[in-house]
Amino acid sequence: MARLKLGVLISGRGSNLQSLIDACADPAFPAEIVLVISNIPNVQGLDRAEKANIPTKTINHKDYDAREKFDQALTETLQQAGVELVCLAGFMRIVTAQFLAHWPDQVINIHPSLLPAFKGIHVHERVIEAGVKFSGCTVHYVVPEMDAGPIITQACVPVKDEDTPDTLAARVLEQEHVIYPLAVRLIAEKRLQQ
Repeated sequence: MARLKLGVLISGRGSNLQSLIDACADPAFPAEIVLVISNIPNVQGLDRAEKANIPTKTINHKDYDAREKFDQALTETLQQAGVELVCLAGFMRIVTAQFLAHWPDQVINIHPSLLPAFKGIHVHERVIEAGVKFSGCTVHYVVPEMDAGPIITQACVPVKDEDTPDTLAARVLEQEHVIYPLAVRLIAEKRLQQ
């Protein structure tokens, strides 16, 4: 069976990228990473990909005077690599509607909360301030409205009384590393209904 071709977009250390690299290292896993793109040069995630012999490219958003031109460069590079599913893994750019139009139902993201709660940034600080008892993470399809696309899978993490944003983030991240490969598997095996 042909494996689903993944393009992973990163901006940093690439820990969720690593969870996908590890999953794809199993020949029985139904997907493979064909390209990793970072919008920031020399980040740790690029090193992770290179160690796994995965092609990498840096497309620096600062080299473009418009977001649409940056997204067009992303699309062309992903298409040249034969990418079928785009995985945002700590990619700190909001993709445009134009980019999403090129990739209908083919862009997924992981977010460190139980969406639809706590969209956006500074999630763990806001979770603790709100006094909620559970947080978690969500893999979802990307739509033009931020963190609002259809949910693929979620994992729940209890919020402890002594939690700081950092301790909560670390526990949520462990679950991110579990559910991101799971979401890719569900898509690759066509086990989702939209």
